[in-house]
Amino acid sequence: MAARKDSFGHRFRAIPNRTVPWQDKEVKPLLNQPDGVKIKLFHRDPGMKRLDFIVKFPKGHVEGRHTHKSWHTCLVMKGRVIVDGKTYRPGDYVFGWTEAHGPLHYPDGAEIFVVFMGEGSQHEWVEPEGDGKAGRAAPRAKKKSVRR
Repeated sequence: MAARKDSFGHRFRAIPNRTVPWQDKEVKPLLNQPDGVKIKLFHRDPGMKRLDFIVKFPKGHVEGRHTHKSWHTCLVMKGRVIVDGKTYRPGDYVFGWTEAHGPLHYPDGAEIFVVFMGEGSQHEWVEPEGDGKAGRAAPRAKKKSVRR
């Protein structure tokens, strides 16, 4: 039986990672992330409302607390992610639904394979801890003052 072809490209694909270029222009419209974050977009399916991509976060990046109009699954490929005080490394899995989650810290930078499905992948920022800025660098530890 022949594979079915349709307007959304529902066909078998095998794409070498090295052949997909890093993009920074798609980051704002797809994710609402600041400069410095990049993506490799592998597949976009408007019929299924699905996006498959790798996102590259720079060293020290923090995603503040946020929501989405869709769910996402994430697989850490490089670096590490700290969520709720727990560290996730290559091979570890993170799932996010439409309820608020984060902050997510990327102290060494990270590459994450992400699948979004739903009404929108844009981050809708909730007031994050600290300075109130989303997608900021990790705050530096404050020095304790010593009274004499």
